[in-house]
Amino acid sequence: MLPRINHLRMKKFPRLPKSEICEMSAVALRTLVAQRKLSPVEIVEEVLRRADAVQPHLNCFITLCHEQAMAQAREAESAVMRGEPLGLLHGLPFTVKDIVDTANVRTTYGSLLHRDHVPTQDAVAVARMRQAGAILIGKTTTSEFGAKCLTDAPLFGSTRNAWDATRTSGGSSGGAAASIAAGIAPLAIATDGGGSTRIPAACNGVVGLKQSLGVVPHSQVQDAFGNYTYVTPTTRNVADTALMLQAMTGAHGSDPWSLGVPAQPYFDALRPGGDLRGKRILYCATPAGRPISADVAAAFEAALATLRSMGAQLEQLPGDGYDVEPVWRVINHTSWRGRFAPLAAAHADQLSPSLLQQLALAEHVDGVAFQQAMFARTALFRRVQAQLESHDFIFTPTLSRTALPIDQDLFGSIEIDGEAHAEVRANWFPWTMPFNLTGHPAISLPCGAGRDGLPIGMQLVGRFREDLQLLQAASFFEAAHRPANALPTLAF
Repeated sequence: MLPRINHLRMKKFPRLPKSEICEMSAVALRTLVAQRKLSPVEIVEEVLRRADAVQPHLNCFITLCHEQAMAQAREAESAVMRGEPLGLLHGLPFTVKDIVDTANVRTTYGSLLHRDHVPTQDAVAVARMRQAGAILIGKTTTSEFGAKCLTDAPLFGSTRNAWDATRTSGGSSGGAAASIAAGIAPLAIATDGGGSTRIPAACNGVVGLKQSLGVVPHSQVQDAFGNYTYVTPTTRNVADTALMLQAMTGAHGSDPWSLGVPAQPYFDALRPGGDLRGKRILYCATPAGRPISADVAAAFEAALATLRSMGAQLEQLPGDGYDVEPVWRVINHTSWRGRFAPLAAAHADQLSPSLLQQLALAEHVDGVAFQQAMFARTALFRRVQAQLESHDFIFTPTLSRTALPIDQDLFGSIEIDGEAHAEVRANWFPWTMPFNLTGHPAISLPCGAGRDGLPIGMQLVGRFREDLQLLQAASFFEAAHRPANALPTLAF
């Protein structure tokens, strides 16, 4: 039986140069599979070959699923040959960050304590990707429990930037972004609790979306009502992001914020070409008192020039009121303390030192302080809502500088243009945390490179639950401003 299938593959699926497969978008691969010009088997074979070649250099996977993925690819090929109806993502490979549950595939949460954990059930987002025909090829690296903006943990070491192995991939979804940039698979499930999708996307020169609260159900979050974390797509371009989001969206009973939020045709409704005439955009380089590198400032001005050339009406946003790291820290660290304090008490010697330090920061936060932080979260939401009533989007840099050194200490100083600043979070990604708290959709887009050759990202923020409008504007901007050196050159 197997030789006959191989013969049919050769006859019905003309072979393309293997190097081209890893460079293709998910949209292009999807079209070729449907046209019988490319086999899911060939796609998955080549993606796994590249993953094996890149892994020793970038360290972006905790688990690779060779046997399962190839078996599913053969099934996907057979379905094409039989003329069966194909799902939205039929035969397309994807990865999943290793804090998102995958049935029958090891999910460690980046922790030594869960190194052998195998869930029995998929997270909702994963299940929907599979239902759409996508094929899981591996679990990408994460900081332990996704608890910091760098991707390293005692379980696996450090994940390196796809452009420069001496730099961090960002975090906590560093493995997802590095693997996407390295051409391993075109679709990656990540998560974002304070910038964990957008930070590594900016570091690695790819697209990272944090959708509106409730658009993709979060079936694992423990505090669903107070949620500020998101299961997200990471891809190489906006169209692939829209394709992936379309597969994952729609209400589910596990997430109260998703109820009443209908599935949307994010990819099907995306229009190619266009401008931003009539769109009103607020912009700000940095919150009041926070630094920005000269390279990022220059890239920001160039991006603003592109927006003007596209017909957008720009208005500067005052930077006051957006320095929310202290509020985010109270809400976030108390959540982590509630989840992980028992583990820390019993197994401190096996946990990341940075996780223990963050748990300690919440040790003396009382109920009044927590509730005041929640009041501040509400006030921030209302502030952003009011600003977006008269404007369509907010535009900011994603990060204040390019990727940090691979050995960066979360609690050490951050250097920006030769000057040391005391806090990494507040001074490197002040613009990502606010929109985790408010729930508004925010996307990081590649916008050139610094003098060090590393990518720079810009963030576009849309109105609450107007994710399609955000993706459409991002697609137009991407077409007008996408950097020529979109992805790194890797000789693997």
